[in-house]
Amino acid sequence: MLQYGVAALGKDWPFPADCALSWSIWIALSPSILPCWATRMDVSHLLDELNEAQRKAVTTPSQHTLVLAGAGSGKTRVLIHRLAWLIQVEHISPLSILAVTFTNKAAGEMRERAQNLLQVSTRPLWIGTFHGIAHRLLRMHWREAGLQENFQILDSDDQHRVLRRLLKEEGLDEAQWPSRQLQWYINARKDEGQRPHAIEHMDHPVTSQWVRVYELYQAYCDRAGLVDFADLLLYAHELWLNNPSLLDHYRKRMSHLLVDEFQDTNAIQYAWIRMLAGNEGNLLVVGDDDQSIYGWRGAQVENVQHFVRDFPQTQTVKLEQNYRSTGTILQAANALIANNENRMGKKLWTDGEEGVPITLYAAFNEQDEARYVVEEIGQWLAQGRRAEEVAIVYRTTAQSRLFEEYLLKASIAYRVYGGLRFFERAEVKDALAYLRLLQNPNDDAAMERVINTPTRGIGQKTLSTLRLQARASSLPLWQSAQECIRQDQLPPRALGAVRNFMELITAMRERMEEWTLGKQMQGVIEGSSLVSHYEKEPREKTESRLENLGELVNAADAFILPVEDEEAGLTDLRSFLSHAALEAGETQGEAWDDCVQLMTLHSAKGLEFPRVFIAGMEDGLFPHQRSVTEAGGRLEEERRLCYVGMTRAREQLCLSHAEVRRMYGSETHSRPSRFLSEIPSDLINEVRPRMQDQRPWVSPRAPQYRSSYSGIKQDWPFQLGATVSHKKFGSGTVISFEGAGEHARVQINFNTVGAKWLVLAYANLTSA
Repeated sequence: MLQYGVAALGKDWPFPADCALSWSIWIALSPSILPCWATRMDVSHLLDELNEAQRKAVTTPSQHTLVLAGAGSGKTRVLIHRLAWLIQVEHISPLSILAVTFTNKAAGEMRERAQNLLQVSTRPLWIGTFHGIAHRLLRMHWREAGLQENFQILDSDDQHRVLRRLLKEEGLDEAQWPSRQLQWYINARKDEGQRPHAIEHMDHPVTSQWVRVYELYQAYCDRAGLVDFADLLLYAHELWLNNPSLLDHYRKRMSHLLVDEFQDTNAIQYAWIRMLAGNEGNLLVVGDDDQSIYGWRGAQVENVQHFVRDFPQTQTVKLEQNYRSTGTILQAANALIANNENRMGKKLWTDGEEGVPITLYAAFNEQDEARYVVEEIGQWLAQGRRAEEVAIVYRTTAQSRLFEEYLLKASIAYRVYGGLRFFERAEVKDALAYLRLLQNPNDDAAMERVINTPTRGIGQKTLSTLRLQARASSLPLWQSAQECIRQDQLPPRALGAVRNFMELITAMRERMEEWTLGKQMQGVIEGSSLVSHYEKEPREKTESRLENLGELVNAADAFILPVEDEEAGLTDLRSFLSHAALEAGETQGEAWDDCVQLMTLHSAKGLEFPRVFIAGMEDGLFPHQRSVTEAGGRLEEERRLCYVGMTRAREQLCLSHAEVRRMYGSETHSRPSRFLSEIPSDLINEVRPRMQDQRPWVSPRAPQYRSSYSGIKQDWPFQLGATVSHKKFGSGTVISFEGAGEHARVQINFNTVGAKWLVLAYANLTSA
């Protein structure tokens, strides 16, 4: 036993390395030689705070246990109290317990809470993430794992650079064999436990080529002593497979295994923990099949059901009492998730208040939706509540833009949780840089950003030559490039690439001179090949980037030239670029500031707020169109995502959808999300009922606009839904109002150019 007993312990071993004390004796004596871990006769500190189901999970006899922990049911408390119970009541050595979770933050919280409960250092405990614990094992057993002693971890960016170099060495065109897709492919195979030789490709032309590069990449990593992130678990799993005696040692050592967020485990993580548990280990896993929302990352919700199959006589404990949300919110969430098939089944309940009904707002369009949400937040703040108590949650990152815009207008601080503000996102900045260069060829920063985005063979060496020429001649980069072309100062290949780029920009400028701002933005995105550039990335990232580009088109199309900019002689394009720069320059709130939280539904998991707005509840947006058309349980995962979003709310939940939503510069009539119909109607308060024909809601009384400006009548004569005529844009339908006084604006959906916001003072509208 001493073969691994001392060396493997490292700093956890309290005696000299040559000490002859065997591991079995250490396990037996640990309670007595470490009095701080000794058994406590009074266990009230472990049980008093727990409800009946939680106590059952904590005190279960040593056997395999599946704890189905619903949202807000206290799963982390159960894990911590179970760990303390094992040590203080069942006399289990702290070194015999392995606790695994998914994030460093969660692992840190688990360690801190365990230390507070035990009133002693938790340093001897193995608490960490799957990857962290795998890394620890590989450092101790690098020889058995077939690794170099000083192996280095390759991060995602470095991995991508290595793959790009291998593609180049193999003479593979990255336009045909995108490096980002290759990176995703290799990591996905590793998450499934597959080395290149184990992949069946049946000579498929694409798969066989991917496998070939995978082989070259693995050989390169082996030679260089590199291990990528996905490799950590695969090597740790192979450590068990290839070293039975080592596996036997750790099975005896780590007799009790605790796994958090079990529904998020992928194939290799489940295989690793299953092998370590063996036939004699005691495995307690905590998870919720109703909150499995990371299938696109490889998480397999089926593992929850497989656990019962793979470990016979498993005891299942359901934690159904919720300590977070009101009864109304829980009833709605239960009704929604009940529509998923093959669930393990549970029903959340609370002994707290029933609470207020769920608010459902049927907006005219996405701007009306943003206006309503921000106005509601304003009223919340006027009641003395804090901004940090509110979250606006949405399905796609592109939806954040309008909420950011309206929050800025209302001077309400906000923070995009776990992400960048809209105008700070790379793809948005790329498209705007093209637009800036079209508007001003002497914009060096814009030219440097896009001259090789997408890649067109203009590397840093060529760019350095252009910079030197510009500095020597005191010219902007654009003019410097023209001089280099005229004087043949670049190698032929680089010269051709620079010439092609400049011809592209010139051609786009000539084509777009007569276009509207929205069409210019669309033309830039299409003409620059940014779409095909981002399509080379993994699908989830590609979709997010393309949605953001589409929203940028919407922003340009709906942009209204401010009166002050018009008076200053600015064009729509120059004004829009200034607007984007100013919004990007506004610093968003920090984590400690009192500000509204904006986030995607995926980012919201694990968080909770007194008031939650879930926006964009429309078929095709949420549930996402992809989930509706694809098989494989994607629609059920979208429903779980909705369930997660709803159970983030503690006091008030507001759902909203738009009857008309502008997507990629054109308006789409949307159907309310099918998830809305799955919520009992008696739990919902409809603020503005949806009209059956889905036309804009028409007020029974026209809105009044009071103004001292003589150009605007005090009694605005047009109702929402009325047909009006404009001298330049022709006939259209009034779909929204905004503002008051001389800055009052109206949104009209014109038959020829789509929706436009117009300042009433200058619109000169007439009834059609």
